[in-house]
Amino acid sequence: MDQFMKRAVELAVENVQNGGQPFGAVLVKDGKIVAEGVNELHIKQDISGHAELLAIRRAQEQLQTNDLSGFTMYASGFPCPMCFAAMNFAGIEKAFYCASLDEAKTVGLGKSALIYEELQKSQEERSFEMIYMELEEGLADPMELWSKVPK
Repeated sequence: MDQFMKRAVELAVENVQNGGQPFGAVLVKDGKIVAEGVNELHIKQDISGHAELLAIRRAQEQLQTNDLSGFTMYASGFPCPMCFAAMNFAGIEKAFYCASLDEAKTVGLGKSALIYEELQKSQEERSFEMIYMELEEGLADPMELWSKVPK
């Protein structure tokens, strides 16, 4: 196991010892750790306080960029769908992990596996309802406004 994954696992162990879940993440670029995170759901009562998301937030704030192309994530566990999406949005192209979804499920942390399963279903088959509402006439269309912003 390389030094970055060892650090992610160390962070996860420390987090469990401090009352948190077994998740740690290390964000690396050019062989150097740029940011770290652990799940902080137990500290801030913030469901988005996942290790990978916190590492991403910290790196983006520190570097003042949304683009983390060329970075690699090391996570103690298989990233949840929210973290997977954030890594993709940030431009991170590779993530290493230790604990699998099945291992997380075995210890009572199976929500990620259920969400991944849910995402495989058609919208009509999902248990979470997503209902389209047409934009009311006379309201400004945010998408149309965005399309006119110089990029």
